[in-house]
Amino acid sequence: MTACATRESFRIRTALPLDNRREFATIGLQCFRRKLPLFLLLSCCTLLSGCAQLSKLFAVTPPVDQQVDRQQQAMVAQLAPLIEAELQDNLNVMLPAVRKGLANQTNKAAKFKGDLVLHALADPWQGLTTIEQTGLLAATAAESGVEELPAVIEILEEGMDRHGAPFKPLNFPITLAPEDLLGFMMEALEDAHQDREQALRHLSPQDRDFLFTQARPLAEHFIPHITPPTGLAEAEAAGRYATLLIQQVDYAPLIAAAQRLARLGNRKFLQQLDIALHHRKPITQAVSGITGDLLLVQQTSYGLLVIGGHGPNTYDLDKGAALIIDLGGNDTYRGLIGASPNSDLGNSVVIDLSGNDLYQPAALGLATGRAGIGIVIDHSGDDTYQLALGSGGVGFAGLGILYDGEGQDVYEGTRFTQGAAFGGFGLLLDRAGDDRYTSFGYALGFGGPLGVGALIDVSGNDSYECGGKYPSAYNDTDAPHARPQDPGFQYDCFGLGTGAGLRVFSKQSAHRAQSLAGGWGLLIDLAGRDRYRSANFSQGHGYFFGLGVKLDLAGDDEHQSARYGVGTAAHFGVGLSLDYQGKDRYGSKGPFYNGGTAWDGSVALAVDGGPDSDFYDLPTSTGLGMADLGGWGLFIEEGGADQYFVGRGLGQGADTSIGAFFDLEGRDDYSAVPLRNGEARPERLNRKTYIENQGSLFIDR
Repeated sequence: MTACATRESFRIRTALPLDNRREFATIGLQCFRRKLPLFLLLSCCTLLSGCAQLSKLFAVTPPVDQQVDRQQQAMVAQLAPLIEAELQDNLNVMLPAVRKGLANQTNKAAKFKGDLVLHALADPWQGLTTIEQTGLLAATAAESGVEELPAVIEILEEGMDRHGAPFKPLNFPITLAPEDLLGFMMEALEDAHQDREQALRHLSPQDRDFLFTQARPLAEHFIPHITPPTGLAEAEAAGRYATLLIQQVDYAPLIAAAQRLARLGNRKFLQQLDIALHHRKPITQAVSGITGDLLLVQQTSYGLLVIGGHGPNTYDLDKGAALIIDLGGNDTYRGLIGASPNSDLGNSVVIDLSGNDLYQPAALGLATGRAGIGIVIDHSGDDTYQLALGSGGVGFAGLGILYDGEGQDVYEGTRFTQGAAFGGFGLLLDRAGDDRYTSFGYALGFGGPLGVGALIDVSGNDSYECGGKYPSAYNDTDAPHARPQDPGFQYDCFGLGTGAGLRVFSKQSAHRAQSLAGGWGLLIDLAGRDRYRSANFSQGHGYFFGLGVKLDLAGDDEHQSARYGVGTAAHFGVGLSLDYQGKDRYGSKGPFYNGGTAWDGSVALAVDGGPDSDFYDLPTSTGLGMADLGGWGLFIEEGGADQYFVGRGLGQGADTSIGAFFDLEGRDDYSAVPLRNGEARPERLNRKTYIENQGSLFIDR
C-alpha cells in the first residue's frame, strides 16, 4: 500500500532515514494503539514530502536540503560495547552485583513508575540507548517546524507509554474563500471538543473541577521530597490527582485533540487566511478587553473566536478564548492566553503570525493545558514572555504547548514554566534565534509525576538559567551559618532536563505508600554556542524514579551547574547528559556530584563527544564518574586535549556501586588534580588504567 493510500489516520512523519535514506516505511498511529515497543517506533520513519494528496493533507513545508541525519549522531549505542567490555574486564566482581541491585526495584514504594526508567535501571545501556534515540527523533521532528508539532507530541508521549487516539485529519482548504477557511477552523475546534469530552467522560463534575483547580496548588507547592507530618496533606492531594488521571481519564483522545489543534498553526494555511482577509475592513463591534483592528469576532459554543488585523492589538483575556489568530503587529497579550478559564471550556489556542509581541499571562495562563489543551503559536518577531506560575508550555492532566518560530526571544519565568508537567504534557519549542530562558525552578524541561516536560531549541546562541530562589535543604548540613548572599549558600533548581517524583521519606509504610514516581524532563538544544547556568538538581538529572535528559547537539558551550548537575541521578532515578561536539567548558559551584554521578540505586551517564578539547573546572566539587549506595555512574570524554581540575572523583565507586571515568583519546592535563593519601604524583594520568577499589575505574587512552 502506498503512502498516499494510507490516509485514514494521522501518522508520524519524521526524517529518520533507514538504509542510507533509500528505504522508507510509513507507520500509522493505529499501530501504537497495539503498544508497539518504543524501539520499534525508533526503527520506523515516514515521508516528509511526497504525493500531491499527502502534501495537501498536511500542508507540508519542504524540509531543508541538507538536513542532518540525527540518528547517525547517536553516541550511547556506539560507546556501549567498548565501555561495557572495560567494565567487565576490570570490575568483574562488583559489576554483576550492581546490575542485580538496579534491576530489582519492585520493593520500592512508588506509584506509577515509568517503563523508560525501569528499563534503564534493569539494563542501563539498552535503556539509555532508547532514551537517546527518542530524544534525537523528537529533535528531527522539531527541526521541520510547526507542521511537525503533532509528531513531536506523539514521540514524547510515547516515551511515557501514552498513545494518541487515531483520527482522520481534516483536509486543508484549497480555496481562499473565507467561509471555507472559517469552516475548517470551526470543524477543528469541534473535533477537539469532542475528543476532550471523550477523554473526560468517566469523570464526575466534581472530579473535573478537582483536576482543574488542584493544578494551581501543585504548581505552587510541589517539591520532590517531604518528611511527614510536614507536606503529607499535599502528598495525598497529589496522589489523588495522579490516580484520577490514570484511572478515570482516557488520555489518548487528549493527545489527539492537541494534535488536531496544533495543525491550525500550519504556515501554508495561515498564509491562505492572511491573503483571504487582506482587504477586509475592520469590524466596528467593540469587544471587551481587546483593542486594535479586528477582522472577525464570533462567539461559539467552545468560546470566543477572534481574528486580529495587521496592526497592534491588545488582548486582555480574563475569560480566555477558544481561538485567536492575529495577522501581525506588535501585540500585547495579558490574562489567559491559550489557557482555559474553567473546567467547562477546556481547549484554547492563540496564534500570532508576526510582530514583536509581549506576553504577560496570569498564573496558569499561557499555553497551559488543565484537563484540556492550551496552545500558543508565535511564528515570528522578537517576543518577550513574562511567564507567571504554571505558564509557558505546561500540562496538568492536559497538554500545554508553546511554539515560537523565529526571532530573538526572552522567556522569563517563576516556577513550573517553559516545558513542565505534572500528570500531563508540557512543551516549549523555539525554532530560531538567540534566545534567553530564565526561571526559579521546576522548569525548562521538568517532568513531575506522570508528566513529560520538554524544552527544545532548534538554533541560535542561547542562554539558560535556573535557580536563585528556593534555598536548598542541604544548607542545614553543609552551610548552617551561610546567608543567601554567601558563595556557599545553595539553591535548588530541578530543571534544564530534570524528571522528579514525590518521595515521602518516613519510617511508616503508610506514609511511604503515598510516594509518586517521577516523570520525564527533557532539554534539547540542536545548535549554537550556548550557556547553561543552574543550581542543584539540573541539566540531565533524574530524582526518585524520574528521568532527566539534556542533549546539546552542536556548538562551543558552557555548562555551569551545582550539586547534582550534568548527567546525575539520585534515589532510583536516571540521568543522561550528552554534548555531541564543540569546545566545551564545565564548571560547578559544588560541593558534590557532577558529571555522571549516581546515588542510591540510580543510573547516570555524562558524555562529551567529538575531537575538540574541553575544560573541566570543578575545583570545589566532585564527580566525573562517581557512584554510591548501589549506583551506576559513568563519565566519558571522547577526544581532545582536555584539562581536568576536579576536587575528587574521576572514577570512584563506593558501597556496592560502579563509578567509572573514561577519556578515550588525546593528551590530557591532569596536573591540577589534587594529590591524595600522600601520593607523590596523581595516579590519574594519560594512558593509564587505575583501579582504586572493586567499584572504581579510571581509564585514559
